[in-house]
Amino acid sequence: MRETELLKNLRSTPKAFFTISDLEKITGLDRKSLSISLNRWVKKGVLERARRNIYVVGGEPVNLEAIAGQAYFPGYLSFESALSRSGVLNLVPYTLSFATTRKTKSMMLLGRRVVYRHLKQELFFGFTHEEGLYVAEPEKALLDLAYFSSFGKATIPSEELDLRPLSKRTLDEYTRRFPPRVAEVIARLL
Repeated sequence: MRETELLKNLRSTPKAFFTISDLEKITGLDRKSLSISLNRWVKKGVLERARRNIYVVGGEPVNLEAIAGQAYFPGYLSFESALSRSGVLNLVPYTLSFATTRKTKSMMLLGRRVVYRHLKQELFFGFTHEEGLYVAEPEKALLDLAYFSSFGKATIPSEELDLRPLSKRTLDEYTRRFPPRVAEVIARLL
């Protein structure tokens, strides 16, 4: 398949990234031929390897959060990442952090660390869909962080938090769905 035809086909697909299986279907190549072509396309910059078996169109802007959100599904952007995005946290964390009902996992995507932290199914709520990505509401992101903090598995950068934009009503409502130790962490923050 010619590179111009490949790029045309990839750009007409609504996907943020492409797996080996996707590329087999798009190109019509078998695994072995595809592997050889992928190496050539990556060297030429036509494609970029986001991580093993995940590719993006080379040289084009990518929404890393959207790719990370689809790479290990179900999940939603939460913790420090969502707090920073909503302006509650005054820092931009290097690591993208997601909540998932699957097992905890960490990976590198396009040179950036992405962490997926396991939450019980009953705590998997309080997120919205924005621009191809599920994102925790700020109150829920704070509670997710407080939950992990209550186990000693996270640190809350309280001096960098601006809690004024949070809805007290939503925070109270969501806090009731968490174990009591999370309410204690939130009380100390407030």
